Amino acid sequence: MHPSERRYVITFGCPDRTGIVARIAGFIAEEGGWIVEAAYHTDPDTGWFFTRQEVRADSLPYDVDELRERFGPVAESLGADEDVEGGAGGLHWRIDDTGTRRRVVVLVSKEGHCLYDLLGRVAAGELDVDVSAVIGNHDVLADVTRAHGIPFHHVPFGTDAASKAEAFARVAEITDAADPHAIVLARFMQILPEHLCHAWTGRAINIHHSFLPSFVGAKPYHQAHVRGVKLVGATCHYVTAELDAGPIIEQDVIRVDHGDSIPDMVRKGRDIEKVVLARGLRWHLENRVLVHAGRTVVF
Repeated sequence: MHPSERRYVITFGCPDRTGIVARIAGFIAEEGGWIVEAAYHTDPDTGWFFTRQEVRADSLPYDVDELRERFGPVAESLGADEDVEGGAGGLHWRIDDTGTRRRVVVLVSKEGHCLYDLLGRVAAGELDVDVSAVIGNHDVLADVTRAHGIPFHHVPFGTDAASKAEAFARVAEITDAADPHAIVLARFMQILPEHLCHAWTGRAINIHHSFLPSFVGAKPYHQAHVRGVKLVGATCHYVTAELDAGPIIEQDVIRVDHGDSIPDMVRKGRDIEKVVLARGLRWHLENRVLVHAGRTVVF
């Protein structure tokens, strides 16, 4: 990364009031910071203000840790608390360094279309991340994963509660060892236990093969076919303890008609799933998703 391309990304949320933009911009200007991207949003329903700012790292005479220390009093004066972890728990403020390479762990089952797409984007340099590990409850995607030079971990799941708990403990051990910025459920087809939903709040991202909140749970294309829908879609969202109800990051749809069979709808839906997941993951890793009161602001 060229020095001029490295950014410090400030994401910020606080109760709305006059003077917030002036206070933040004034601080950055006083420090010599060069803002290259800025976005703002006020939510009238909650009375909260949100912003995302990108500052050239080489425009400041100190590192990101000192920037956080200096920015803290500014955020506090505006009524925001620091959010160390960020994400779906309700973001207040944080500063990230784009010079820190992002790490991702992918959880899979048997269906590989989302994994193939992500690995292809990484290999092409389109998605600039390190995939630290792929974990599968079946081993059918092991070869393609290892062909990309990425470790594959097969963690079989039993049907009883004890064996599932043991399997999830192993999944958590592998995942947490990588300390990932994102845990991607790429058609994992297993429901995360509540303790992992909480532990991975704001980092666990799911792709659901439905335009949520419609057709929740299993076999949404079958449900959609029975209802005779004309659009099928996919939803990328943060994982929460409530099934398929986490804050939505991205959605898209594709048209179907009365002549489409269930396999036709599944095939078309998979195309949308890949694109929606890639978009949602990229926006998350670029700190473009701010969450407050269960809803997202995506800059």
